[in-house]
Amino acid sequence: MKIESVKPTRMELLNIRNRLSLAEKGHKLLEDKRDALVERFLKAIKERDDLRKEIDALLAEAFDALTDAEMVIGIDKVKRAADTAQKLEEIEVYTENVMGVKVPRIREIDFKPKLTYSLSDTCARLDDAFVLFVKLVPKLLKLAEVEGAIWRLSVEIEKTKRRVNVLENILIPRLKETKKYIEMQLEEREREDFFRRKRMKAIMERK
Repeated sequence: MKIESVKPTRMELLNIRNRLSLAEKGHKLLEDKRDALVERFLKAIKERDDLRKEIDALLAEAFDALTDAEMVIGIDKVKRAADTAQKLEEIEVYTENVMGVKVPRIREIDFKPKLTYSLSDTCARLDDAFVLFVKLVPKLLKLAEVEGAIWRLSVEIEKTKRRVNVLENILIPRLKETKKYIEMQLEEREREDFFRRKRMKAIMERK
């Protein structure tokens, strides 16, 4: 294991001990952050999967109603009715800080469009399709929000994992080895000093 390029002095030993303590504390904090992010990530994955199931079910129901309407009044009338539909003009997107990660949020909207086509030229199944597609709008927006959060969280998790690995596998072991090396060097010097003093004492006593 490679060690830090330092002089084996007591001052350097104190410095290495402080750095090692900070590195170990940082490692623990990053591990906690990683675990919390993973937990949040898994919750977001579940939320996304649940939303997709709801959306798929609503889409299937809506398209069934639309297909029935096309069979009753014809595709052209359905298209003309669709062209008159009220559109979602804009949405407001902002960010929210989640454990240091900026995740996208979509401001809740009050989207309650009214029927804009002639009831005399259409049918009840087209009305059903209209209602179902309106229900889909907030769910699709929520899905987009959750997908954005998943992506941001996954990026941050990877960054945090890399930092944890660097501390765990490189920096902390290197600091430990450096600390051990300095301690051994200092102990060796103390032994040498001890024997030197002992020899000097013996010489002085003989004189």
